[in-house]
Amino acid sequence: MNPSRHIAQHRIASPLGEILLARTERGLAGLWFAGQKDHPGTLAVPQDGGDPLFADVERQLDEYWRGQRREFEVPLDLHGTPFQRTVWDALLRVPYGVTWTYRRIAEQLGSLTATRAVGAAVGRNPVSIIVPCHRVIGSSGSLTGYAGGLERKIELLRLEGVLAL
Repeated sequence: MNPSRHIAQHRIASPLGEILLARTERGLAGLWFAGQKDHPGTLAVPQDGGDPLFADVERQLDEYWRGQRREFEVPLDLHGTPFQRTVWDALLRVPYGVTWTYRRIAEQLGSLTATRAVGAAVGRNPVSIIVPCHRVIGSSGSLTGYAGGLERKIELLRLEGVLAL
């Protein structure tokens, strides 16, 4: 993602650590955990804790953490290649409390040979949790990686009831 497209940022606390939010004029463009792979670092845009979009995202995430929200209603502005955006759109169809495999997503995109490319696109998801890349697992049932850290993926899947506590 091109950080120059961001117009504002905001940091929030979560049960899994600090989260950086970034937005454009069109919607939420970034949600990264502190220390996450591909974290953009310091953005050259103003902090805006009073932004209504950030307040709404923070409220919806709080509901999610408390088990009161299963779907997010947030305008997104996802920046990536056409293939990445297609994969991220597929992630938005993975239901709460369910896991899909990289292979299943590749099949839905019409190409079994795209499994590795799907994995790469999932790993570059700029809006964790809301675009639920944590719900994607390996064909063998292995949890594989997660840009926010495998421990966070495990906690998110536990929260959603996929993994036993």
